[in-house]
Amino acid sequence: MSKKNNLSLRKKQHEFDLRREKQEKEKKEKKLQAKKNKMKVDRNDKKKKGGSGFQVGKRKVKTKLTALAKAKAAQAMEVDK
Repeated sequence: MSKKNNLSLRKKQHEFDLRREKQEKEKKEKKLQAKKNKMKVDRNDKKKKGGSGFQVGKRKVKTKLTALAKAKAAQAMEVDK
């Protein structure tokens, strides 16, 4: 019997091929799952442009107050009471 047709070698090669196919399949599944998760995260975290203010003429008017401005406003409100 030649080495090519040796039953044990063919069996080992077949098992090796099956393991390799299984690993490749798992790798593809992981990649696909990661891609799906990434797409979900990206879709939910998209930010709108110009969400912090609105356009007046050529200048953008900001509506968000900084922490310092908030503190000053709170202090001014206390004085007025």
